[in-house]
Amino acid sequence: MTRRSVTAHYPDVAPELPPRSRGVIGLFEENCTVCMLCARECPDWCIYIDSHKETVPPVAPGGRERSRNVLDRFAIDFSLCMYCGICIEVCPFDALFWSPEFEYAETDIRELTHERDRLREWMWTVPEPPALDERAEEPKEVGAARKAAEKAAERLAAENAESAENAENAENAENAEESGAADGEEQP
Repeated sequence: MTRRSVTAHYPDVAPELPPRSRGVIGLFEENCTVCMLCARECPDWCIYIDSHKETVPPVAPGGRERSRNVLDRFAIDFSLCMYCGICIEVCPFDALFWSPEFEYAETDIRELTHERDRLREWMWTVPEPPALDERAEEPKEVGAARKAAEKAAERLAAENAESAENAENAENAENAEESGAADGEEQP
């Protein structure tokens, strides 16, 4: 009673949402390997996935063909979804994310089943993850990748130095042969 009331002018002014608000689920299709973990773990069975297998030619000559799953359909029925986030947590390839979009109401409940095109559109509204604490430990994956990159750079530098040394030695040998041939011509 001692404070003035604040009216939210929602349709005209977008509300300020907390950073971790749960709106809808966005799909990053390139990361989806059709492992079906999200559909199996969903307590409401509101995720529908269809796929087919394709054979991939061998990478190197003499290799064998591989088969991989190709995503045909990925749909979420938001009329059944209870927004628990289990599908996002169990996805091993980070293909599902929370998007802060919340304005997706429909007049017909059958239209709340959103296919992968709509889920992909929501993916681009997913906010950037918060920055890591500067005093936090470096993640093991980042440390391993950094060490591997440093070793590869050292190996490349060593190979470059060795090839430069070989080229210099070859040049010196050519110069020595030329000077030896020139000395041989002068003395008849």
